[in-house]
Amino acid sequence: MPELPLMRRTLDYVGLGKPAVEHDADRIGDFGTTVARMHDDEREVGPLNRLETLRMRRIRLFGTTGSILILIGSLGTGMLPVLQNPIVGTRVLSLPSRMYSTALTISIGGAIMLVVAWVMLGRYAVGRYRVEVAEGRSPARRMTRGQTDRTLLMWVAPLIIAPPLLSKDVYSYLAQSAIAYKGMDPYTYSPMRGLGVDHALTLSVPNLWKDTPAPYGPLFLWIGEQITAITGENITVAVLLHRLVAIAGVLMIVWALPRLARRCGVSAVAALWLGALNPLLILHLVGGIHNESLMIGMMLVGLEWSFRAVYGTQRLRRPDRPLPSRAGWVLLAGVAVIAASAMIKVTSMLALGFVGVALARRWGATLPALRHAPVSQWWRRSRRSLAALAASAGVMGVVAGAVVVVTCLGTGLGFGWTHTLSTGGIVRSWMSMPTLLSVVAGRVGLWLGLGEQTQAILDIARPIGQLVAAVLVVRWLLACLAGRIHPIGGLGIAMASVVIFFPFVQAWYLLWAVIPLAAWATTRWFRVGTVVISGIIAIVVMPTSSDTSPLVVAQGLATGVIMVAITAMVFFIDSPIRMWVRQRHDRNRQ
Repeated sequence: MPELPLMRRTLDYVGLGKPAVEHDADRIGDFGTTVARMHDDEREVGPLNRLETLRMRRIRLFGTTGSILILIGSLGTGMLPVLQNPIVGTRVLSLPSRMYSTALTISIGGAIMLVVAWVMLGRYAVGRYRVEVAEGRSPARRMTRGQTDRTLLMWVAPLIIAPPLLSKDVYSYLAQSAIAYKGMDPYTYSPMRGLGVDHALTLSVPNLWKDTPAPYGPLFLWIGEQITAITGENITVAVLLHRLVAIAGVLMIVWALPRLARRCGVSAVAALWLGALNPLLILHLVGGIHNESLMIGMMLVGLEWSFRAVYGTQRLRRPDRPLPSRAGWVLLAGVAVIAASAMIKVTSMLALGFVGVALARRWGATLPALRHAPVSQWWRRSRRSLAALAASAGVMGVVAGAVVVVTCLGTGLGFGWTHTLSTGGIVRSWMSMPTLLSVVAGRVGLWLGLGEQTQAILDIARPIGQLVAAVLVVRWLLACLAGRIHPIGGLGIAMASVVIFFPFVQAWYLLWAVIPLAAWATTRWFRVGTVVISGIIAIVVMPTSSDTSPLVVAQGLATGVIMVAITAMVFFIDSPIRMWVRQRHDRNRQ
C-alpha cells in the first residue's frame, strides 16, 4: 500500500520515520550464512610421536576394558529374552544375574570408562580442547587411520557376543519378521495377534509394542525374514545375526564417513572419532542392535557414490546417445542405495533432497535473486535454476520411486508401512521438544485444576513441530542451492532440525545428525557440544528395568564412578599413583 506523504512527514517529525534504503536487486537471501561458519578446512598432519602413541594405546586399552565390563555386566542387566535365556543354568555366566546391584555397578562403570576413553582420545583426533579446538586449528599430529580403525574394533569386539543392551527393540524385530515369514502382514498384525500372547517371541517384546504393527520399512523386515528362515525360533542365534547386520551398517559408516570428510576438507580421523567411535554408536547401534546402523550406513554409502559422480569431472551421460555414462551409473546407484536405506527407515529419504540440489547446481542452478528484483524479472532470473531443479527432481523421483515400488512388491510386504509410520507416537520422549513442552504444559494444567489435557496438547504441538522442521529443511536446502553449505553439512543440519522437532526421539536418533555433521562441521561449539551431549546421554541412559529403585541406581552410579576413578589412577602412565611409584623406584635404585 503506498505511503501517504503527510503520514511520512509526521513520522519523520517525531523521529519514527525509517530512512530510505537502497536494495541490491542481485543480492540473494541470507540462507545459511551463519550456519556456514560451522565449517573450516583442516590440514593434514603427521602421525603421533612415540610418547603420544604410548598414551593413545593406554586410552584404547582403557576403553576396551570398559567394553569388557559392559559385556560382563550385561549378563545381569542386559535385555535377555523371557524364554530361551542362554545363561540360565550356567554357574559362571548366570552369576551377574543373581547379583543385580553388582552387575549394574559393573555396567555403569564400563560405560563411564568407555565415555572417558573416547573423550581423552579426542586429543589425538582433533587436538586439545582448550588449545587447538578452542582456537579452531589443526593439531600438530593425529592418530593414523589404522590406529583409529583398530581402536573401534577393540571397543566393539566385546559387545558382539553381549546380550542386547539398553533396549528390547530387537525382539520386536524378531516378532515382526516372524509374522512376515508366516505370510501375514506385519503392518496389520501385531506380535500379540500374529504370533499369539504365549509365543516365545511375543513374550520378549516390550509391553508397549506387543499390540502395535511394524513401523519399519519392507527391506528391513525382508532381511528379518531371511534371518527367521535360518534360525526358526532360536532367539539367541537370531539376535546374533541381527547384530551382525548392525555391524555391517557400522562397516558402511566406517567406509563412507572418511571419504565424505575428505570431500569437505575435514580430517578423516576427526570425523571417524566423532561419528564412528561415538559411545552412542557403540552402545546403542552395536550394543542395542538398532536398525539405524544399517539405515545410516547405506545412506552414507549412497551419498559418497552420488557426490563422486556429481563433483567429478566426467560427463553424466554419453555424448553419442541418451544413456548414462560410467559416472552417471554411479550417480544412479548412489540414489538407489539412499532410496533403499529409506526402506529400512524412511528418515533417510531426506538425503535425496540434498543430492538433488547438488546435481541441480552442476546443471547450472543457483539461488535466484528475487527479493529486491522487479516481479517482471522473476521468470528470467529463475527459469534456468527451475529447469535444473525440475530435471534433478525428476531423476531423484524416478529412481527412488522405482526402488520403493520394486522393494515393496519384491518383498511381498506391499505399501502398508506408509500407514504405520506414526506408530512410535505413543512414546512420550523428553528429548522431543514438542512432546516435552506438551507434557510440561499438561502437568501445569493438571496442577491448576484444568484437567488432563496432555494428549490434546500433543495432538496440536506435534504437527506444529513437524511443520517447523519442514520449513527449516527448506531453508537448509536453499542454503545449499546458494552454495554456502556443502550438501553433507546441509543434510546434517536438516537431520538435527528433524530430531529436535520429531514427535518422538530416542537417544540414538542423535546419530542421524551427528554422523553426517562429523564429516563437515569443525567449529569448537559443535565438537565440544557433541562430546558433552553424547557423553551425558551415553551415561544417563542406564540398563535398568522400570522397577529398579532409585536408591539402587544411585548406589550403582556412585560405586561405578569410584571404580572408574581408581582404575584410571592406576591405569594411565601420567596418573599421580604411577608417578609416585616410579619416583620411589628411582629413589630406591639410587
